[in-house]
Amino acid sequence: MLRYSLFLAAALSATPLVVQEALAREAADAVAPEAATESVDVFAGVSEASRAALEAKGAGTPTEAEDWMIAAANPLAVEAGARVLREGGSAADAMVAVQAVLGLVEPQSSGLGGGAFLVWYDAESGELTTLDGRETAPLAADPRQFQDEAGEPLSFFDAVVGGLSVGTPGTPKLMEEAHRRWGRANWPGLFDEAIKLAEDGFTVSPRLAELVAGDSERLQRFPDTAGYFFPEGAAIAAGDRLTNPDYAETLRLIAEGGSRAFYTGAIAEEIVATVRGAEGNPGRLSTADLALYQVKERPAVCAAYRAHEVCGMGPPSSGALTVGQILGMLDSYDLATLGPDSAEAWRLIGDASRLAFADRGRYMADTDFVPVPVAGLVAPDYLASRAELLAGDDALPEVAPGAPEWDHAMRLADDESIEFPSTSHISIVDADGNALSMTTTIENGFGSRLMAAGFLLNNELTDFSFRSHSDGVPIANRIEPGKRPRSSMAPTIVMSEGTPSLVIGSPGGSRIIGYVAQAIIAHIDWAMDVQQAVAMPHLVNRFGAYDLEEGSSAAELEAPLSELGYEVNVRGLNSGLHAIALGETLQGGADPRREGIALGE
Repeated sequence: MLRYSLFLAAALSATPLVVQEALAREAADAVAPEAATESVDVFAGVSEASRAALEAKGAGTPTEAEDWMIAAANPLAVEAGARVLREGGSAADAMVAVQAVLGLVEPQSSGLGGGAFLVWYDAESGELTTLDGRETAPLAADPRQFQDEAGEPLSFFDAVVGGLSVGTPGTPKLMEEAHRRWGRANWPGLFDEAIKLAEDGFTVSPRLAELVAGDSERLQRFPDTAGYFFPEGAAIAAGDRLTNPDYAETLRLIAEGGSRAFYTGAIAEEIVATVRGAEGNPGRLSTADLALYQVKERPAVCAAYRAHEVCGMGPPSSGALTVGQILGMLDSYDLATLGPDSAEAWRLIGDASRLAFADRGRYMADTDFVPVPVAGLVAPDYLASRAELLAGDDALPEVAPGAPEWDHAMRLADDESIEFPSTSHISIVDADGNALSMTTTIENGFGSRLMAAGFLLNNELTDFSFRSHSDGVPIANRIEPGKRPRSSMAPTIVMSEGTPSLVIGSPGGSRIIGYVAQAIIAHIDWAMDVQQAVAMPHLVNRFGAYDLEEGSSAAELEAPLSELGYEVNVRGLNSGLHAIALGETLQGGADPRREGIALGE
């Protein structure tokens, strides 16, 4: 019998003041990286095909298929989507089934109480569409709601835990909108597996148990949350059987009544009562906020890299712009010859990332509220001028935002918001060649720690800058009523000669951008197959310091990168990349740092 453990790292192959403040808060408040736990067979009920996919991931080889493929963060969720695809459903149909199960079996990462970004390639029309299901700030939001009486930012978890951090969820509406546009299967049937698992129970995974134990104090602050994760006062453990009848009832109402059953009526009233009644930190969400919520179609953001177009979600996500900037700056450098073990290659990648993050902090936010020079930020001439800064031999001593072309004038200050590494990602290609990349989140692990109607509520409002201004200059990502907080989620479809060649994305807070960019470079420049690309050790540089993945060969670059002038930290870097490469066959890769698989036929 396959014994599956949480983290397979052993199998891996081959600043401005506001940034200093943000990093200090991150270092002080971050939950410790997930540690390996004793092996527990938590997927005893999965199919032989899923077990084979787990074996392939452990061996470092991609899953291969002819007709369809799905890669996501839990085998139970993948199997729910696979059933839909086997029965002739579309990638959009399968996503609904996958998300419904993910919200049950890994509730700390995503679910009905959160939001998501979706990138869709339509095989019939050849068009790319992006849908914004990001949460919105309540109409009663206040620019100073995350500041103390002296106007100073609250500590991160003082803001997160409770109702004040909860934005209007977008995931249920996004699921319905994707199904309305591209679905073929019967909507109610897409929830069958999730309802059955919620009623009959699922086996608690090592990862979920580890995270519950590590966050016990915050999770036990609110009775409903404590009662679910600490039945009879003891934390759930890996291998326990866990049921969630409240979640089953919520799914049943959505299956019967669509997203309207979520945004109005009993579920909406319970959400609002939970948020506003959170003891010690009540929030401002209202039933009007829920009733008014809308998914928005946004223009896809694409950037040229080698012979490809790397396409994804534009603002309020910073993902596609920042990934596109990194790759665009590197386009004139021969990373293929340098190779993945070269400190020089990582100098180029690291400093390109720093330059892109400087622009991200200055310019990127919700374009419904703040003008953003989207075209200017990925214009080839602008990126070429920024790439010239990489021509030296050592780490850049400092970086600053550039001056992309604008169609108007705007003076903005640098942002200081942070994002913690939770979230989940789903990649799907169906039998018709449609491709879906969706990154989905409740933000911090376990979100606000509030539960309503069987699911956790997000803390997305803490993705806004806690400061509204810096030295009198407005910050683009400041909180405003109805605004969507900036995100780093980077669901991506790489296009080659007009058709998809790679569908990819990852969780990981603001490190998502580095994880996705690195995997694309590994696949395109270093000719790694999709499993090798998602499993390779991580090296991430956002604000100057280089993070190298502990327990991997990346640590061997600590001395060479230090000699180039970088501050280097060796630490846990827990991505969750899920990717599908499209060629003569479909090849799927699932991050060995998480519990997911790639499955196809």
